[in-house]
Amino acid sequence: MRDDIILSIKDLNLVFHDHDAPETAVESFSLDLKEGEIVGLVGESGSGKSLTALAVAGLLPRHKLTASGSILYKDLDLLSISRKELRKIQGNDIGMIFQEPMTSLDPVKRAGTQVEESLRIHQPEIKKDERKKKALEMLAACGLNDPERVYRSYPHELSGGMRQRVMIAAAMIGAPRILIADEPTTALDVTVQAQIVKLLTDINKKQHTTMIFISHDLSLVRKIADRAIVMQNGNIVEEGESLDIFYNPKHEYTKKLVAAIPEVPQVTLTGGWINK
Repeated sequence: MRDDIILSIKDLNLVFHDHDAPETAVESFSLDLKEGEIVGLVGESGSGKSLTALAVAGLLPRHKLTASGSILYKDLDLLSISRKELRKIQGNDIGMIFQEPMTSLDPVKRAGTQVEESLRIHQPEIKKDERKKKALEMLAACGLNDPERVYRSYPHELSGGMRQRVMIAAAMIGAPRILIADEPTTALDVTVQAQIVKLLTDINKKQHTTMIFISHDLSLVRKIADRAIVMQNGNIVEEGESLDIFYNPKHEYTKKLVAAIPEVPQVTLTGGWINK
């Protein structure tokens, strides 16, 4: 694997066996993820993008599903290593932000406790006071103006945007090298959506965190991702630089995704900058 490649997915196939006949959910998916880049996976529901992300995060169900191919990280195949080895990587080297924090966050645990969880698992030597300090710093870094109050709050006491920031703080507190964001702006209004996208972009730039950003919205992927991969029915149908795919789509399915966007702003490129 090249030095600039942090994660390499080769011929990933995911097949469900809970029907009369096997059902392929992801077929021959390959991706070399460069360190520090943001790659967008885009497609409608059922296209296989979230399942691909779960495979990378080591969160695939172990029953009624078979996975073949390879996902190489640090010369380890994440599809074949033991659960014990996988737990060392989850939340530590690879973090994940889920699309619905209200169901992903534990409703009976305070936000601060959940932000600290990765530290308790992977860095048990850190004392309680130091964990809290790190959690408060991460909540503040994620744009929460009153981190002490958020730390003490339960998820239902926070707004949707605040809960999503808590999820990002929980995913980032262990300083993972790879962050997977699965539809992180779903159910958020446009203003909060833009704030979350900016936060993720800032994390990428400041911490050089490599990201896989998943969305059904190609215009959102255009704003954040360096490269885009368009998926349909478990297959990659188009891939390339996100601007190229957005403004010059080749595949008919990609053209339909672009056409479904209410308004496409006109842009010109000057010296690499986008002028709207």
